[in-house]
Amino acid sequence: MTGPQILVHRTADVLAASAAARLVTTLVDLQASKGSASVVLTGGGVGIALLEQLCRSPAREAVDWSRLDLYWGDERFVPGDDAERNERQAREALLNHVPVDPARVHPMAASDGAFGDDPDAAADAYARLLTEHAGGRGDVPAFDVLLLGMGPEGHIASIFPESPAVYETEASVVAVRNCPKPPPTRVSLTLPAIRHASEVWLLAAGEGKADALALALSGAGEIQLPVAGATGRGRTLWLVDDAAAAKLDHR
Repeated sequence: MTGPQILVHRTADVLAASAAARLVTTLVDLQASKGSASVVLTGGGVGIALLEQLCRSPAREAVDWSRLDLYWGDERFVPGDDAERNERQAREALLNHVPVDPARVHPMAASDGAFGDDPDAAADAYARLLTEHAGGRGDVPAFDVLLLGMGPEGHIASIFPESPAVYETEASVVAVRNCPKPPPTRVSLTLPAIRHASEVWLLAAGEGKADALALALSGAGEIQLPVAGATGRGRTLWLVDDAAAAKLDHR
């Protein structure tokens, strides 16, 4: 694996549109070379904007949506119809408008789902699902592209600085409680699971992300800055806007 690549875009809107176009090209190439592709989706402003841009793009027709496996990097542990659910936002932005195979869309459980109000059971169930889809090749599928947003303090998925989740080295999925931003209870992939992806794409926009971005690219540790531990096996790609890149030494 080489070092991280950084692509800076003028605005957040341009960033989302460019990332959507890049994702289409990547998926088409993967499906041409091996028949199918897998993507781990993220929530957040840029993550959902990317899906909205993809939905509006005529290029979306180039993707064979029936040969795409979709997972989530984390989920707010709230009822299934809650507007804060990453799954609901992704479906409204894109998935309801393209012919995905329902059997290949893998959301995390809701708090009113099969496991009731038990985030540990929901996390364990998602970990089992990942192991099943890994097909005997480890505990986690070899995700092709894993999308991540970043919080201003450097959190990714629902892994926050110095939280129990950032110390996890064995489990692929964990329940997260007492998050510093609402809702407080979540389910999240761990850093070991994230690092199993072939490519990790980190999306960051706005001046509020500038300090964390600069720290992540200057060698900060993952305990204090979880995003520093988010790397792909083959590629780590930062897709950022001018405001987020403002404090980089070499723009």
